Amino acid sequence: MPPLSLLIPIGIAVILILALFFTGYVKASPDTAYIISGLRRQPKVLIGKAGVKIPFLEKKDILNLQLIPIDVKTSNAVPTADYININVDAAVNVKISDQPELLRVAAQNFLNQPTAYICAVAREVLEGNMREIVGKMDLQEMVSDRQKFAELVKQNAEPDLASMGLDIVSFNVQNFIDDSGVIENLGVDNIVKIQKTAAIARAESEKEIAKAKAMAQKEANDAQVAAQQEIAIKQNDLAVKQAELKRISDAKKAEADAAYRIQEQEQRRTIEIATSDADIAKQEKEIVIKKREAEVQEEALNASVKKQADAELYRRQKEAEAQKFEMQRAAEAALFAKEQEATGIRRVGEAEAEAIRQKGLAEAEAMEKKAEAYQKYNSAAMGEMLIRVLPDIAQKIAEPMAAIDKVTIIGSGSEGVSSVADGVPAVMAKLFETMRETVGIDLNEIVRAGSYDAKVNRNVAVSGIPETITLNTQTAEKEEETAVEEKDEDESEKER
Repeated sequence: MPPLSLLIPIGIAVILILALFFTGYVKASPDTAYIISGLRRQPKVLIGKAGVKIPFLEKKDILNLQLIPIDVKTSNAVPTADYININVDAAVNVKISDQPELLRVAAQNFLNQPTAYICAVAREVLEGNMREIVGKMDLQEMVSDRQKFAELVKQNAEPDLASMGLDIVSFNVQNFIDDSGVIENLGVDNIVKIQKTAAIARAESEKEIAKAKAMAQKEANDAQVAAQQEIAIKQNDLAVKQAELKRISDAKKAEADAAYRIQEQEQRRTIEIATSDADIAKQEKEIVIKKREAEVQEEALNASVKKQADAELYRRQKEAEAQKFEMQRAAEAALFAKEQEATGIRRVGEAEAEAIRQKGLAEAEAMEKKAEAYQKYNSAAMGEMLIRVLPDIAQKIAEPMAAIDKVTIIGSGSEGVSSVADGVPAVMAKLFETMRETVGIDLNEIVRAGSYDAKVNRNVAVSGIPETITLNTQTAEKEEETAVEEKDEDESEKER
Protein backbone atom coordinates (compact mmCIF):
# COMPACT_ATOMS: atom_id res chain seq x y z
CA MET A 1 0.00 0.00 0.00
CA PRO A 2 1.46 3.37 -1.01
CA PRO A 3 2.18 5.68 1.84
CA LEU A 4 -0.17 8.52 2.60
CA SER A 5 2.43 11.01 1.50
CA LEU A 6 2.11 9.71 -2.04
CA LEU A 7 -1.68 9.61 -2.08
CA ILE A 8 -2.09 13.22 -1.23
CA PRO A 9 -0.11 14.52 -4.18
CA ILE A 10 -1.88 12.08 -6.45
CA GLY A 11 -5.23 13.25 -5.18
CA ILE A 12 -4.25 16.83 -5.60
CA ALA A 13 -3.06 16.10 -9.10
CA VAL A 14 -6.30 14.39 -9.94
CA ILE A 15 -8.30 17.28 -8.58
CA LEU A 16 -6.26 19.71 -10.58
CA ILE A 17 -6.68 17.66 -13.72
CA LEU A 18 -10.41 17.51 -13.19
CA ALA A 19 -10.53 21.21 -12.49
CA LEU A 20 -8.59 21.92 -15.63
CA PHE A 21 -10.90 19.63 -17.60
CA PHE A 22 -14.08 21.20 -16.39
CA THR A 23 -12.59 24.62 -16.79
CA GLY A 24 -11.64 23.94 -20.42
CA TYR A 25 -14.91 22.11 -21.33
CA VAL A 26 -16.91 24.11 -23.87
CA LYS A 27 -20.19 23.38 -25.83
CA ALA A 28 -21.23 25.36 -28.88
CA SER A 29 -24.86 25.95 -29.91
CA PRO A 30 -26.00 25.23 -33.51
CA ASP A 31 -25.99 28.93 -34.53
CA THR A 32 -22.56 29.61 -33.05
CA ALA A 33 -19.08 28.46 -34.06
CA TYR A 34 -16.33 28.12 -31.43
CA ILE A 35 -12.84 28.55 -32.85
CA ILE A 36 -10.21 26.94 -30.54
CA SER A 37 -6.68 27.83 -31.47
CA GLY A 38 -3.26 27.65 -29.79
CA LEU A 39 -1.43 24.35 -29.75
CA ARG A 40 -2.73 23.09 -33.12
CA ARG A 41 -1.59 24.03 -36.55
CA GLN A 42 -5.21 24.44 -37.71
CA PRO A 43 -7.84 25.93 -35.41
CA LYS A 44 -10.49 23.55 -34.07
CA VAL A 45 -14.04 24.51 -34.97
CA LEU A 46 -17.01 23.48 -32.76
CA ILE A 47 -20.56 23.99 -34.16
CA GLY A 48 -23.42 22.50 -32.13
CA LYS A 49 -21.11 20.15 -30.19
CA ALA A 50 -18.83 20.08 -27.13
CA GLY A 51 -15.05 20.14 -26.87
CA VAL A 52 -12.16 20.84 -24.48
CA LYS A 53 -9.68 23.62 -24.69
CA ILE A 54 -6.56 23.55 -22.67
CA PRO A 55 -6.66 26.39 -20.23
CA PHE A 56 -3.94 28.96 -20.61
CA LEU A 57 -2.65 27.16 -23.69
CA GLU A 58 -5.58 27.47 -26.10
CA LYS A 59 -8.01 30.27 -26.89
CA LYS A 60 -11.75 30.16 -27.70
CA ASP A 61 -13.17 32.65 -30.20
CA ILE A 62 -16.84 32.97 -31.31
CA LEU A 63 -18.38 33.42 -34.75
CA ASN A 64 -22.16 34.13 -35.05
CA LEU A 65 -23.70 31.86 -37.67
CA GLN A 66 -27.18 33.49 -37.62
CA LEU A 67 -28.74 35.20 -40.67
CA ILE A 68 -27.78 38.78 -41.22
CA PRO A 69 -30.52 40.83 -43.00
CA ILE A 70 -29.14 43.64 -45.13
CA ASP A 71 -31.13 46.43 -46.85
CA VAL A 72 -29.11 47.17 -49.97
CA LYS A 73 -29.81 50.52 -51.69
CA THR A 74 -27.90 52.41 -54.25
CA SER A 75 -26.58 55.57 -52.66
CA ASN A 76 -27.17 57.53 -55.87
CA ALA A 77 -28.78 57.03 -59.25
CA VAL A 78 -27.19 54.37 -61.44
CA PRO A 79 -27.54 54.52 -65.22
CA THR A 80 -28.91 51.44 -66.92
CA ALA A 81 -27.75 49.99 -70.21
CA ASP A 82 -30.28 52.28 -71.95
CA TYR A 83 -28.97 55.30 -69.99
CA ILE A 84 -31.82 55.75 -67.61
CA ASN A 85 -30.85 56.71 -64.07
CA ILE A 86 -32.55 54.61 -61.46
CA ASN A 87 -32.23 53.69 -57.81
CA VAL A 88 -32.55 50.07 -56.73
CA ASP A 89 -33.69 48.82 -53.34
CA ALA A 90 -33.15 45.14 -52.42
CA ALA A 91 -33.46 42.97 -49.30
CA VAL A 92 -30.63 40.46 -48.86
CA ASN A 93 -29.96 37.80 -46.21
CA VAL A 94 -26.33 36.65 -45.69
CA LYS A 95 -24.57 34.47 -43.13
CA ILE A 96 -21.11 33.16 -42.30
CA SER A 97 -20.62 29.95 -44.20
CA ASP A 98 -20.49 26.69 -42.22
CA GLN A 99 -18.12 25.08 -44.69
CA PRO A 100 -14.76 24.48 -42.97
CA GLU A 101 -12.63 26.32 -45.57
CA LEU A 102 -14.97 29.30 -45.77
CA LEU A 103 -15.42 29.24 -42.00
CA ARG A 104 -11.69 29.57 -41.54
CA VAL A 105 -11.69 32.48 -44.01
CA ALA A 106 -14.57 34.12 -42.13
CA ALA A 107 -12.65 33.58 -38.87
CA GLN A 108 -9.75 35.42 -40.36
CA ASN A 109 -12.01 38.28 -41.51
CA PHE A 110 -14.73 38.62 -38.88
CA LEU A 111 -13.48 36.84 -35.72
CA ASN A 112 -14.83 38.57 -32.66
CA GLN A 113 -16.41 41.29 -34.89
CA PRO A 114 -19.94 42.53 -34.27
CA THR A 115 -22.79 41.81 -36.67
CA ALA A 116 -22.98 45.46 -37.75
CA TYR A 117 -19.45 45.26 -39.06
CA ILE A 118 -20.19 42.15 -41.08
CA CYS A 119 -23.41 43.81 -42.39
CA ALA A 120 -21.57 46.94 -43.51
CA VAL A 121 -18.87 44.96 -45.33
CA ALA A 122 -21.40 42.77 -47.10
CA ARG A 123 -23.58 45.80 -48.05
CA GLU A 124 -20.68 47.48 -49.80
CA VAL A 125 -19.95 44.34 -51.80
CA LEU A 126 -23.62 43.81 -52.71
CA GLU A 127 -24.20 47.43 -53.71
CA GLY A 128 -21.21 47.37 -56.03
CA ASN A 129 -22.32 44.18 -57.72
CA MET A 130 -25.89 45.54 -58.00
CA ARG A 131 -24.62 48.72 -59.72
CA GLU A 132 -22.64 46.55 -62.11
CA ILE A 133 -25.69 44.51 -63.10
CA VAL A 134 -27.88 47.66 -63.44
CA GLY A 135 -25.41 49.05 -65.94
CA LYS A 136 -25.62 45.87 -68.01
CA MET A 137 -29.44 45.62 -68.27
CA ASP A 138 -32.19 47.72 -69.81
CA LEU A 139 -34.73 49.29 -67.51
CA GLN A 140 -37.68 47.56 -69.11
CA GLU A 141 -35.91 44.20 -68.81
CA MET A 142 -35.16 44.76 -65.16
CA VAL A 143 -38.65 45.95 -64.37
CA SER A 144 -40.31 43.16 -66.27
CA ASP A 145 -38.01 40.39 -64.92
CA ARG A 146 -36.91 41.16 -61.41
CA GLN A 147 -36.05 37.54 -60.70
CA LYS A 148 -33.48 37.57 -63.49
CA PHE A 149 -31.98 40.76 -62.13
CA ALA A 150 -31.79 39.28 -58.61
CA GLU A 151 -30.16 36.07 -59.88
CA LEU A 152 -27.56 38.02 -61.87
CA VAL A 153 -26.68 40.18 -58.87
CA LYS A 154 -26.51 37.11 -56.62
CA GLN A 155 -24.28 35.22 -59.08
CA ASN A 156 -22.04 38.23 -59.51
CA ALA A 157 -21.70 38.90 -55.72
CA GLU A 158 -21.28 35.31 -54.46
CA PRO A 159 -17.54 34.99 -55.35
CA ASP A 160 -16.76 38.25 -53.65
CA LEU A 161 -18.65 37.31 -50.50
CA ALA A 162 -17.23 33.76 -50.53
CA SER A 163 -13.73 35.23 -50.43
CA MET A 164 -14.78 36.75 -47.12
CA GLY A 165 -16.40 33.54 -45.84
CA LEU A 166 -20.00 34.69 -46.40
CA ASP A 167 -22.93 33.02 -48.21
CA ILE A 168 -25.92 34.76 -49.86
CA VAL A 169 -29.07 33.08 -48.55
CA SER A 170 -31.65 35.22 -50.45
CA PHE A 171 -31.76 38.27 -52.72
CA ASN A 172 -35.09 40.07 -53.38
CA VAL A 173 -35.49 43.29 -55.38
CA GLN A 174 -37.85 45.65 -53.61
CA ASN A 175 -38.15 48.64 -55.93
CA PHE A 176 -36.84 50.30 -59.06
CA ILE A 177 -37.12 54.07 -58.68
CA ASP A 178 -36.46 56.79 -61.27
CA ASP A 179 -36.91 60.51 -60.87
CA SER A 180 -37.99 61.06 -64.50
CA GLY A 181 -41.07 58.90 -64.36
CA VAL A 182 -39.80 56.61 -67.07
CA ILE A 183 -40.90 53.50 -65.26
CA GLU A 184 -44.35 55.03 -64.85
CA ASN A 185 -44.45 55.94 -68.54
CA LEU A 186 -43.33 52.46 -69.45
CA GLY A 187 -46.21 51.24 -67.48
CA VAL A 188 -48.72 53.45 -69.29
CA ASP A 189 -48.62 51.38 -72.43
CA ASN A 190 -48.66 48.26 -70.42
CA ILE A 191 -51.34 49.75 -68.29
CA VAL A 192 -53.34 50.60 -71.39
CA LYS A 193 -52.64 47.22 -72.86
CA ILE A 194 -53.34 45.61 -69.58
CA GLN A 195 -56.45 47.71 -69.15
CA LYS A 196 -57.42 46.95 -72.73
CA THR A 197 -56.67 43.32 -72.24
CA ALA A 198 -58.38 43.49 -68.91
CA ALA A 199 -61.35 45.30 -70.45
CA ILE A 200 -61.46 42.81 -73.29
CA ALA A 201 -60.99 40.04 -70.86
CA ARG A 202 -63.59 41.60 -68.62
CA ALA A 203 -65.93 42.07 -71.59
CA GLU A 204 -65.22 38.57 -72.76
CA SER A 205 -65.61 37.40 -69.25
CA GLU A 206 -68.81 39.38 -68.84
CA LYS A 207 -69.90 38.12 -72.25
CA GLU A 208 -69.07 34.61 -71.26
CA ILE A 209 -70.66 35.26 -67.91
CA ALA A 210 -73.74 36.76 -69.57
CA LYS A 211 -73.71 33.96 -72.10
CA ALA A 212 -73.23 31.47 -69.35
CA LYS A 213 -75.91 33.23 -67.34
CA ALA A 214 -78.20 33.30 -70.38
CA MET A 215 -77.39 29.70 -71.13
CA ALA A 216 -77.84 28.84 -67.50
CA GLN A 217 -81.03 30.89 -67.41
CA LYS A 218 -82.15 29.25 -70.66
CA GLU A 219 -81.30 25.87 -69.27
CA ALA A 220 -82.99 26.85 -66.04
CA ASN A 221 -86.01 28.12 -67.98
CA ASP A 222 -85.96 25.03 -70.17
CA ALA A 223 -85.63 22.91 -67.09
CA GLN A 224 -88.36 24.93 -65.40
CA VAL A 225 -90.59 24.70 -68.50
CA ALA A 226 -89.81 21.02 -68.80
CA ALA A 227 -90.44 20.60 -65.11
CA GLN A 228 -93.66 22.62 -65.34
CA GLN A 229 -94.62 20.68 -68.45
CA GLU A 230 -93.81 17.45 -66.67
CA ILE A 231 -95.72 18.70 -63.65
CA ALA A 232 -98.63 19.71 -65.90
CA ILE A 233 -98.50 16.30 -67.60
CA LYS A 234 -98.34 14.61 -64.23
CA GLN A 235 -101.12 16.84 -62.93
CA ASN A 236 -103.13 16.19 -66.09
CA ASP A 237 -102.47 12.47 -65.75
CA LEU A 238 -103.37 12.76 -62.10
CA ALA A 239 -106.52 14.72 -62.95
CA VAL A 240 -107.41 12.17 -65.64
CA LYS A 241 -106.68 9.37 -63.23
CA GLN A 242 -108.67 11.11 -60.52
CA ALA A 243 -111.50 11.75 -62.99
CA GLU A 244 -111.36 8.13 -64.10
CA LEU A 245 -111.28 6.97 -60.49
CA LYS A 246 -114.09 9.41 -59.68
CA ARG A 247 -116.04 8.17 -62.70
CA ILE A 248 -115.48 4.58 -61.63
CA SER A 249 -116.27 5.54 -58.05
CA ASP A 250 -119.38 7.44 -59.15
CA ALA A 251 -120.37 4.53 -61.38
CA LYS A 252 -119.79 2.09 -58.55
CA LYS A 253 -121.61 4.42 -56.19
CA ALA A 254 -124.43 4.86 -58.71
CA GLU A 255 -124.56 1.10 -59.19
CA ALA A 256 -124.48 0.63 -55.45
CA ASP A 257 -127.13 3.33 -55.00
CA ALA A 258 -129.21 1.83 -57.81
CA ALA A 259 -128.73 -1.64 -56.38
CA TYR A 260 -129.56 -0.29 -52.96
CA ARG A 261 -132.64 1.50 -54.30
CA ILE A 262 -133.62 -1.58 -56.30
CA GLN A 263 -133.06 -3.74 -53.26
CA GLU A 264 -134.86 -1.20 -51.13
CA GLN A 265 -137.73 -1.13 -53.65
CA GLU A 266 -137.67 -4.93 -53.79
CA GLN A 267 -137.71 -5.06 -50.02
CA ARG A 268 -140.40 -2.40 -49.92
CA ARG A 269 -142.37 -4.26 -52.58
CA THR A 270 -141.78 -7.52 -50.74
CA ILE A 271 -142.84 -5.84 -47.51
CA GLU A 272 -145.81 -4.23 -49.23
CA ILE A 273 -146.73 -7.53 -50.88
CA ALA A 274 -146.23 -9.33 -47.60
CA THR A 275 -148.16 -6.59 -45.81
CA SER A 276 -150.84 -6.66 -48.51
CA ASP A 277 -150.88 -10.45 -48.40
CA ALA A 278 -150.98 -10.28 -44.65
CA ASP A 279 -153.74 -7.67 -44.81
CA ILE A 280 -155.58 -9.72 -47.41
CA ALA A 281 -155.03 -12.87 -45.39
CA LYS A 282 -156.06 -10.99 -42.30
CA GLN A 283 -159.06 -9.56 -44.07
CA GLU A 284 -159.86 -12.97 -45.54
CA LYS A 285 -159.40 -14.47 -42.12
CA GLU A 286 -161.49 -11.70 -40.62
CA ILE A 287 -164.07 -12.27 -43.36
CA VAL A 288 -163.99 -15.99 -42.61
CA ILE A 289 -164.18 -15.20 -38.91
CA LYS A 290 -166.93 -12.67 -39.47
CA LYS A 291 -168.63 -15.09 -41.81
CA ARG A 292 -168.23 -17.84 -39.27
CA GLU A 293 -169.40 -15.50 -36.54
CA ALA A 294 -172.33 -14.53 -38.73
CA GLU A 295 -173.02 -18.20 -39.39
CA VAL A 296 -172.67 -18.94 -35.70
CA GLN A 297 -174.85 -15.98 -34.86
CA GLU A 298 -177.21 -17.07 -37.60
CA GLU A 299 -177.20 -20.60 -36.29
CA ALA A 300 -177.55 -19.29 -32.75
CA LEU A 301 -180.29 -16.97 -33.89
CA ASN A 302 -181.95 -19.75 -35.80
CA ALA A 303 -181.54 -22.02 -32.83
CA SER A 304 -182.79 -19.28 -30.54
CA VAL A 305 -185.73 -18.48 -32.79
CA LYS A 306 -186.42 -22.16 -33.31
CA LYS A 307 -186.00 -22.78 -29.63
CA GLN A 308 -188.25 -19.87 -28.80
CA ALA A 309 -190.76 -21.03 -31.43
CA ASP A 310 -190.52 -24.62 -30.25
CA ALA A 311 -190.84 -23.47 -26.67
CA GLU A 312 -193.77 -21.30 -27.53
CA LEU A 313 -195.31 -24.15 -29.53
CA TYR A 314 -194.60 -26.63 -26.79
CA ARG A 315 -196.00 -24.23 -24.23
CA ARG A 316 -199.15 -23.65 -26.22
CA GLN A 317 -199.46 -27.35 -26.95
CA LYS A 318 -199.08 -28.10 -23.29
CA GLU A 319 -201.52 -25.36 -22.46
CA ALA A 320 -203.93 -26.76 -25.01
CA GLU A 321 -203.41 -30.27 -23.73
CA ALA A 322 -203.75 -29.06 -20.16
CA GLN A 323 -206.82 -27.12 -21.09
CA LYS A 324 -208.11 -30.14 -22.95
CA PHE A 325 -207.26 -32.34 -20.04
CA GLU A 326 -208.93 -29.93 -17.64
CA MET A 327 -211.92 -29.74 -19.90
CA GLN A 328 -211.93 -33.51 -20.19
CA ARG A 329 -211.55 -33.82 -16.46
CA ALA A 330 -214.22 -31.24 -16.03
CA ALA A 331 -216.34 -33.07 -18.54
CA GLU A 332 -215.60 -36.36 -16.91
CA ALA A 333 -216.25 -34.82 -13.53
CA ALA A 334 -219.44 -33.34 -14.82
CA LEU A 335 -220.21 -36.62 -16.51
CA PHE A 336 -219.45 -38.51 -13.34
CA ALA A 337 -221.53 -36.09 -11.35
CA LYS A 338 -224.25 -36.37 -13.84
CA GLU A 339 -223.89 -40.13 -13.87
CA GLN A 340 -224.01 -40.16 -10.11
CA GLU A 341 -226.87 -37.84 -10.22
CA ALA A 342 -228.28 -39.93 -12.97
CA THR A 343 -227.83 -42.99 -10.89
CA GLY A 344 -230.25 -41.48 -8.47
CA ILE A 345 -232.46 -40.05 -11.06
CA ARG A 346 -231.53 -42.36 -13.94
CA ARG A 347 -234.80 -42.43 -15.28
CA VAL A 348 -235.36 -38.77 -14.91
CA GLY A 349 -231.98 -37.71 -16.09
CA GLU A 350 -231.16 -40.26 -18.80
CA ALA A 351 -232.40 -37.85 -21.39
CA GLU A 352 -230.72 -35.01 -19.67
CA ALA A 353 -227.58 -37.09 -19.26
CA GLU A 354 -227.68 -37.97 -22.88
CA ALA A 355 -228.05 -34.30 -23.70
CA ILE A 356 -225.28 -33.44 -21.40
CA ARG A 357 -223.14 -36.18 -22.90
CA GLN A 358 -223.81 -34.92 -26.33
CA LYS A 359 -223.06 -31.42 -25.18
CA GLY A 360 -219.82 -32.54 -23.58
CA LEU A 361 -218.88 -34.41 -26.68
CA ALA A 362 -219.63 -31.35 -28.71
CA GLU A 363 -217.63 -29.23 -26.34
CA ALA A 364 -214.80 -31.77 -26.43
CA GLU A 365 -214.93 -31.77 -30.18
CA ALA A 366 -214.89 -27.99 -30.07
CA MET A 367 -211.97 -28.11 -27.70
CA GLU A 368 -210.10 -30.45 -30.01
CA LYS A 369 -210.76 -28.18 -32.91
CA LYS A 370 -209.75 -25.26 -30.73
CA ALA A 371 -206.51 -27.07 -29.88
CA GLU A 372 -205.98 -27.71 -33.55
CA ALA A 373 -206.74 -24.07 -34.19
CA TYR A 374 -204.27 -23.20 -31.50
CA GLN A 375 -201.70 -25.36 -33.18
CA LYS A 376 -202.42 -23.72 -36.54
CA TYR A 377 -202.62 -20.37 -34.84
CA ASN A 378 -199.26 -21.05 -33.20
CA SER A 379 -197.59 -21.49 -36.64
CA ALA A 380 -199.07 -18.21 -37.83
CA ALA A 381 -198.19 -16.55 -34.54
CA MET A 382 -194.68 -17.87 -34.88
CA GLY A 383 -194.46 -16.24 -38.30
CA GLU A 384 -195.87 -13.00 -36.88
CA MET A 385 -193.39 -13.10 -34.02
CA LEU A 386 -190.55 -13.78 -36.39
CA ILE A 387 -191.63 -10.83 -38.50
CA ARG A 388 -191.67 -8.65 -35.37
CA VAL A 389 -188.17 -9.70 -34.37
CA LEU A 390 -186.71 -9.39 -37.87
CA PRO A 391 -185.34 -5.85 -37.17
CA ASP A 392 -183.66 -7.14 -34.01
CA ILE A 393 -182.23 -10.06 -35.96
CA ALA A 394 -180.91 -7.72 -38.66
CA GLN A 395 -179.40 -5.48 -35.95
CA LYS A 396 -177.68 -8.44 -34.30
CA ILE A 397 -176.35 -9.57 -37.67
CA ALA A 398 -175.06 -6.05 -38.45
CA GLU A 399 -173.44 -5.50 -35.03
CA PRO A 400 -170.26 -7.53 -35.86
CA MET A 401 -169.88 -5.58 -39.05
CA ALA A 402 -170.37 -2.29 -37.19
CA ALA A 403 -167.54 -3.33 -34.82
CA ILE A 404 -165.08 -3.68 -37.72
CA ASP A 405 -162.60 -0.73 -37.55
CA LYS A 406 -161.26 -0.95 -41.10
CA VAL A 407 -162.52 -2.72 -44.21
CA THR A 408 -160.26 -3.18 -47.23
CA ILE A 409 -162.40 -3.75 -50.32
CA ILE A 410 -160.67 -5.72 -53.07
CA GLY A 411 -162.41 -5.26 -56.35
CA SER A 412 -163.19 -2.68 -58.98
CA GLY A 413 -166.26 -0.57 -59.47
CA SER A 414 -169.13 -0.95 -57.06
CA GLU A 415 -168.86 -4.71 -56.71
CA GLY A 416 -166.76 -4.52 -53.50
CA VAL A 417 -169.08 -2.01 -51.87
CA SER A 418 -172.20 -3.87 -52.97
CA SER A 419 -170.72 -7.13 -51.67
CA VAL A 420 -170.28 -5.54 -48.26
CA ALA A 421 -173.69 -3.84 -48.38
CA ASP A 422 -175.34 -7.12 -49.43
CA GLY A 423 -173.93 -8.94 -46.40
CA VAL A 424 -176.88 -8.35 -44.06
CA PRO A 425 -179.60 -9.08 -46.67
CA ALA A 426 -177.71 -12.25 -47.64
CA VAL A 427 -177.66 -13.37 -44.02
CA MET A 428 -181.38 -12.51 -43.71
CA ALA A 429 -182.12 -14.53 -46.85
CA LYS A 430 -180.06 -17.37 -45.42
CA LEU A 431 -182.08 -17.06 -42.22
CA PHE A 432 -185.40 -17.19 -44.15
CA GLU A 433 -184.16 -20.26 -46.05
CA THR A 434 -183.06 -21.93 -42.80
CA MET A 435 -186.46 -21.17 -41.18
CA ARG A 436 -188.28 -22.58 -44.19
CA GLU A 437 -186.16 -25.77 -44.21
CA THR A 438 -186.07 -26.38 -40.43
CA VAL A 439 -189.38 -25.04 -39.08
CA GLY A 440 -191.42 -25.12 -42.27
CA ILE A 441 -192.34 -21.43 -42.16
CA ASP A 442 -191.80 -19.43 -45.31
CA LEU A 443 -191.32 -15.85 -44.11
CA ASN A 444 -191.13 -14.59 -47.67
CA GLU A 445 -194.70 -15.70 -48.28
CA ILE A 446 -195.76 -14.18 -44.99
CA VAL A 447 -194.13 -10.87 -45.92
CA ARG A 448 -195.78 -10.95 -49.36
CA ALA A 449 -199.19 -11.83 -47.91
CA GLY A 450 -199.31 -8.79 -45.66
CA SER A 451 -199.81 -8.42 -41.96
CA TYR A 452 -201.07 -10.82 -39.37
CA ASP A 453 -204.47 -9.16 -39.39
CA ALA A 454 -204.90 -9.71 -43.10
CA LYS A 455 -203.90 -13.33 -42.96
CA VAL A 456 -205.50 -14.49 -39.73
CA ASN A 457 -208.32 -12.17 -38.74
CA ARG A 458 -209.57 -11.92 -42.30
CA ASN A 459 -209.12 -15.58 -43.13
CA VAL A 460 -206.48 -14.89 -45.82
CA ALA A 461 -204.82 -18.12 -46.88
CA VAL A 462 -201.02 -18.05 -46.46
CA SER A 463 -199.05 -20.41 -48.63
CA GLY A 464 -196.21 -22.13 -46.92
CA ILE A 465 -198.12 -22.72 -43.63
CA PRO A 466 -198.50 -26.44 -43.05
CA GLU A 467 -202.30 -26.16 -42.57
CA THR A 468 -204.80 -23.54 -43.79
CA ILE A 469 -206.37 -21.46 -41.05
CA THR A 470 -210.17 -20.99 -41.49
CA LEU A 471 -211.18 -19.56 -38.14
CA ASN A 472 -213.69 -16.72 -38.10
CA THR A 473 -212.90 -13.34 -36.78
CA GLN A 474 -214.77 -13.67 -33.49
CA THR A 475 -213.09 -16.96 -32.54
CA ALA A 476 -209.67 -15.60 -33.47
CA GLU A 477 -210.21 -12.47 -31.43
CA LYS A 478 -211.33 -14.53 -28.47
CA GLU A 479 -208.39 -16.83 -28.78
CA GLU A 480 -206.07 -13.85 -29.16
CA GLU A 481 -207.48 -12.31 -26.00
CA THR A 482 -207.00 -15.63 -24.23
CA ALA A 483 -203.38 -15.82 -25.48
CA VAL A 484 -202.74 -12.27 -24.30
CA GLU A 485 -204.19 -13.07 -20.89
CA GLU A 486 -202.07 -16.20 -20.67
CA LYS A 487 -198.97 -14.24 -21.69
CA ASP A 488 -199.71 -11.66 -19.00
CA GLU A 489 -200.12 -14.46 -16.48
CA ASP A 490 -196.77 -15.96 -17.56
CA GLU A 491 -195.03 -12.62 -17.21
CA SER A 492 -196.58 -12.17 -13.78
CA GLU A 493 -195.35 -15.61 -12.77
CA LYS A 494 -191.82 -14.77 -14.05
CA GLU A 495 -191.84 -11.51 -12.11
CA ARG A 496 -192.85 -13.40 -8.97
